[in-house]
Amino acid sequence: MTSFWVVAGIFIVGALLFVLPTLWSKKNRQEGVERDATNISIYRDQLAELDSDFLNDVLTREQYEQSKRELQHRMLQDIPEGETMTAAIMGGNRNVATITLTILIVPLLAISLYLWLGNTKALLPQSAMEQMPMAGATDDGGHANISSVLENLTARLQEQPDDIEGWLMLGRTYAMMQRFNEAKDAYEKVLALSPDNPEFLTDYADIVAMTNNGSLLGEPLELINKALRLDPVNPKALALAGTAEFEQKKYKEAAAYWEKLLALIPPSEAELVQSVNNSIAEAKSLAAGKGSLVARAQEQSPGSRVPPPGESKSESVAAAGTATSGTLSGTVTISPALAGKASPNDSLYIFARAKTGPKAPLATLRLQVKDLPASFSLNDSMARSGVQLSTFPNEVVVGARISKSGSPMPQSGDLQGFSEPIRIGSKGINFVIDQQLP
Repeated sequence: MTSFWVVAGIFIVGALLFVLPTLWSKKNRQEGVERDATNISIYRDQLAELDSDFLNDVLTREQYEQSKRELQHRMLQDIPEGETMTAAIMGGNRNVATITLTILIVPLLAISLYLWLGNTKALLPQSAMEQMPMAGATDDGGHANISSVLENLTARLQEQPDDIEGWLMLGRTYAMMQRFNEAKDAYEKVLALSPDNPEFLTDYADIVAMTNNGSLLGEPLELINKALRLDPVNPKALALAGTAEFEQKKYKEAAAYWEKLLALIPPSEAELVQSVNNSIAEAKSLAAGKGSLVARAQEQSPGSRVPPPGESKSESVAAAGTATSGTLSGTVTISPALAGKASPNDSLYIFARAKTGPKAPLATLRLQVKDLPASFSLNDSMARSGVQLSTFPNEVVVGARISKSGSPMPQSGDLQGFSEPIRIGSKGINFVIDQQLP
């Protein structure tokens, strides 16, 4: 912002340099006219003396005429033609006022016009995402070309290795693409520049867990604990700390962390409040030795799962009870009508998300179109929301999306399909990719 105002000041001074010399030259001319007015007064006195000498017979007519012509000649030489006493008196003061007003008004007018018509937000520091050059960021298919963006960002970081915002964006982009090893490297650069930021520590812990089959034990838990020492009310750190305790079967401690998290969630986030409450209830039930609430609820409602032909009711109940494993498995295919719109190397994302409420994936698996028809299995190791599939009590929907850009975020032209609402633990889930996003 300082550089902008320095440059703007230079332009304002440059504009004044075009105007002020002209005004000063006019002022100097007016001063010259004032001097000429004084000369005119002197010549008038000399002419009056000539008239007096002629009337008193001191000069003859010839002498008088000759002296008068000489006096007029000198006066014409000393005074430029067209300059008058009136112009000198009226113009002098007016010119000084004009110069003063010009010096004051030009900068004020320029700044006022910019504040009114210009983009003042451009003067504020911009994030790395906003500053990053986006030229050529789209490909022929109209999708965001993340590869081009990453190349530009990587090149910029080589020139500016201390750009913490750039490293952070690079890490988050890799994480979004589920390239967790590259994301881990980027976050290591972030922590080298800011080792005591609880947000960065928590994100890094999540990334390390993803490179460790989804387990938060070991280094991830150490990072989470450090983040909580720096910020005891960091929501993501509390969520992950509870998940780590649950993973170690320390259900009482897990419930304690999630209760702290619950106190931070605004009441308007009803779905999230309900989800955390369900997780707390599940942890407390297991801590009290009463077993899993999720398993009991499914045993009481076996009809939520449609048994295949030949399976007895008792077998159906037993299958429903496997929800505690936190696994969803089945097969996804693509409609023949859409098969020609996908390339073998396009990214295929298979995910589970809540039937209602936030659409963030609970678990995600990345494959390629060439793997279709693809058999899949989603489990706790692929959890992305801090709440594992095995503890999620509500119905979910399994979906698949084909992305030409490689991004898991929905974009125009992506192909997708969804299953019917199902319970955690369901097997034999079959659905078809049969839609194209407009």
